Amino acid sequence: MKSKIVALSKNEEFKKLLKKKKLSNKYVTIFFGNLENKNYKKLNISFVTKKKLGNAVKRNKIKRRLRNIMNDATKKISIKLQYSYLVIAKPTMLNNEFNNIKQTLFQEFERIK
Repeated sequence: MKSKIVALSKNEEFKKLLKKKKLSNKYVTIFFGNLENKNYKKLNISFVTKKKLGNAVKRNKIKRRLRNIMNDATKKISIKLQYSYLVIAKPTMLNNEFNNIKQTLFQEFERIK
């Protein structure tokens, strides 16, 4: 199932999601929950990389990796579109292989069901 990925836009959306459910692993922390006034045909997800992780090049590399993984995830596994997601990256994302990160994230999104 191919769905368009849409980012969270308002500060209130981020604050509400931070108070909802949370899953964590060695690569990312995922906050997820229902937000009102949301389009259920699109995947509502945002990726956050903190300044502690490195310079802009490193942070953008992490975000590109996460976007790529989520594009694959929407095609290969079924993700609950009624939830909104906030993915916060951890420093271990930089030093590990893409396939390891991808498999771990697929498992986490399977657990959310």
